[in-house]
Amino acid sequence: MGTLLTAGGLALAFSLFLTPLFVRLFKRLELGQFIRDDGPKSHHTKRGTPSMGGIVIVLATLFGFFVSAIVSGGEGISASALLVLFMLIGMACVGFVDDFLKVHHKRSLGLGGWAKIAGQTLVASVFGLLAIQFPTASGHTPASTAISLFRDIPALDLALIATGVPAVGIIAYLIWINFLATATTNGVNLADGLDGLATGATVLAVGSYVLIGFWQFNQSCFRPSLSFEDVDKCYTTNDPLSLAIVAAAICGALIGFLWWNTSPAKIIMGDTGSLGLGGALCALAILTRTELLLVLIGGL
Repeated sequence: MGTLLTAGGLALAFSLFLTPLFVRLFKRLELGQFIRDDGPKSHHTKRGTPSMGGIVIVLATLFGFFVSAIVSGGEGISASALLVLFMLIGMACVGFVDDFLKVHHKRSLGLGGWAKIAGQTLVASVFGLLAIQFPTASGHTPASTAISLFRDIPALDLALIATGVPAVGIIAYLIWINFLATATTNGVNLADGLDGLATGATVLAVGSYVLIGFWQFNQSCFRPSLSFEDVDKCYTTNDPLSLAIVAAAICGALIGFLWWNTSPAKIIMGDTGSLGLGGALCALAILTRTELLLVLIGGL
């Protein structure tokens, strides 16, 4: 619990107190929002507002997570947590390219639609393949080939469709992972239309995974102190406490950033932030085995 609070507190402090420095830096580098002349006149007040604020969110998350891990002697660092950070950074990189092209070419369009989806597909596919590696002593990997709601649903195990042809099951699994990743990243991106909207909404969505991860940790099938004979009463999530800690770090980063992102916004997260946050949200859903529950958590 202490590491969880430390991660969130450090990330919050980083984004709250250092965002003004990034605002001045981005203005000096002329990394400002471009507004089309044929758009609503009310949007013209946003012209020049520093974009790429997602960089601050990513750095604050990494600072909060890893410093808290160092202070606690390594608690929180696990394959599952690193996979969430991989999705956060990987999708943020796709968004950064999009934002940079907008600023560099001084237009409201960056990457083309198919180019952006290609980048998302590459990151999601690498994540999907890595997530079925790193088995524990009990043989459980961070993700599974089964579709999940609160736990894996055995009847919806995508590997079962490939009896004798394992490659088909892996392809079906990767298609499902890519569907989830594309939905969440573009969902957060589309919600990023008003000052503070995507930031505030994502605090609530990612915050739910702090609670889910901590609950699963207390009800884990792998805890020596617990002995559940019925698997329906426990959770087979790998490293649930680590997932709660990384989710807390993201929440802290977002809360601090929200202070500067509310109307009138001093900085905009851009696609760097929205795609990165969508990727992290997707990874948390997959690794906590709550994929279908994401429809409710990310309903906005």
